[in-house]
Amino acid sequence: MTNQFTRRSMIAAVSAAAMMAGCADMNMGNMSQTQKGTAVGAGVGALAGAVIGRDTKGAVIGAGVGALGGYVWSKHMQDKKMAMERATAGSGVQVSQTPDNQLKLNIPSDISFDTGRADIKPNLRPILDQFANGLSAQPNTEVRIIGHTDSQGTDAVNDPLSMQRAQAARQYLAARGVDPNRVAVAGRGEREPVADNTTEAGRARNRRVEIYLGERSNVAAR
Repeated sequence: MTNQFTRRSMIAAVSAAAMMAGCADMNMGNMSQTQKGTAVGAGVGALAGAVIGRDTKGAVIGAGVGALGGYVWSKHMQDKKMAMERATAGSGVQVSQTPDNQLKLNIPSDISFDTGRADIKPNLRPILDQFANGLSAQPNTEVRIIGHTDSQGTDAVNDPLSMQRAQAARQYLAARGVDPNRVAVAGRGEREPVADNTTEAGRARNRRVEIYLGERSNVAAR
């Protein structure tokens, strides 16, 4: 009986959390982006805490975890997004704000790396220069770099190649003053395509590097 209750509670909590995240803009119209991100994180955490503890104490603990675990969209993040949009205008690089308040750069292969290579192309350098600008003065920020390939070749080739591309971008940022310990890297090979690998245009879209910048709240950074 207890296990059934727990499973049902977890399902309900996850569903409610998804609804809360999806409706944040509708229900928090008078809040700033920073307040919205923190509130959604706290609400999701509270639901998780309620499932774990099944009482008020559990909900309070969960709210704290949710608030501390999320990213915030501050004026600094908005300014950074605008700066990156200017730096990448007309380049084909996509600059966006993710649902969990990270800044995302989606960099296609014609800007980032030649086929089968992990050497940073000249067109990518000014983009990474702008990305690195000011990050050393923002200790609450975290960077993730994820490399991807198309489906040509084997996993034995694509997996290390995608990681090498992410590592090359991290090394470049480190040379521009970004602490490499703040930069997480991953290689996904061909496993996360965004387009059809049966066409050349689709494969070109899949050969990409994604760079994420997230800012933690001051409370979370302590």
